[in-house]
Amino acid sequence: MNFNIRNLVIGLTVALPVLASAQEDGSHITREQVRAELVALENAGYHPNKTSPYYPADIQAAEAKIHAGNAVGGKPETSYGGVTSANPESAP
Repeated sequence: MNFNIRNLVIGLTVALPVLASAQEDGSHITREQVRAELVALENAGYHPNKTSPYYPADIQAAEAKIHAGNAVGGKPETSYGGVTSANPESAP
């Protein structure tokens, strides 16, 4: 019985650091980025503090409005993970 417990402890000692490092994806977003995105959404017409029966549609419409403004020549917004939104229609 002692042998099984010892093997379990050794196995967990080896497996836990591997599992812990697997959860890090390297994308960190700051509070300032979240606040900037929230302000942009509010300026586009989405109000997070109001209850809406059209929840997914209204935030998606605000995001589409933001992305459309960026495609026209506005400043590109940074989305989650630090990836800047790209315009796939732009020609090189």
